[in-house]
Amino acid sequence: MARKRKSEDSEAGMGWLVTYSDLMTLLLTFFVLLLSMASMDRVLISRISPLSASYGFITTGSAGRVPGRIELLKEMLTDPAVMYQQEDRIKNLLFPDDVLPPGMDRSTLDKNLEILDHPDGWIISLTDKLLFAPGSWELPPAGEELLASLADVLHYMTNDVNISGHTDNAPTRGEVDNYALSAYRAHSVLVFLINRKLVAERFSVSAYGSDRPLRDNATEDGRAANRRVEILIKTEQRQGRYL
Repeated sequence: MARKRKSEDSEAGMGWLVTYSDLMTLLLTFFVLLLSMASMDRVLISRISPLSASYGFITTGSAGRVPGRIELLKEMLTDPAVMYQQEDRIKNLLFPDDVLPPGMDRSTLDKNLEILDHPDGWIISLTDKLLFAPGSWELPPAGEELLASLADVLHYMTNDVNISGHTDNAPTRGEVDNYALSAYRAHSVLVFLINRKLVAERFSVSAYGSDRPLRDNATEDGRAANRRVEILIKTEQRQGRYL
């Protein structure tokens, strides 16, 4: 009889293990929930703001450490005042000397490249002298080298991008009009960037012909500035976009 009572007392003394196991299970569930909420927060941030002073570039589509020049670009492009004060520095970071095509010097690049503000973000404006031969929409090797450097920057961003083609008001010499020429050029830039493994859903294309000049078409310099491709990098993402 004593032995039976001792066995019952032993079983009763082990009851705390059940409570302990339940506690550990609850704690594990709690930490898993915290982890899942943290992941959701990161997705939410990438939806709301791909480029912000607090979080920087959201690089969910990229792997590895962000290059130093792109980190500097991130800091400059979040502040419009800095963009205007350090436009030359931004140009140098976008297109360093070691990526300039053979035969192209820094002064030629600076003359044909502009960084512009836009209500939806900021624009990289490249004249056709950097990208295309007169009347052509086929990218030469020099134009591809410049766009390859830009593609490296876009790789570390998730921003939506619009590529728009523009011309001067002079009649074209070929079979296409200014609207078609601006469309073909914008499309050539789009195809090149997508072929660099950038996500196609990020991009859209516009063609304006001579409808949106930057300069006065009455002068040769003005017409040269108006023959351009603008790459608008949007700083606010649309609702329902891809991640």
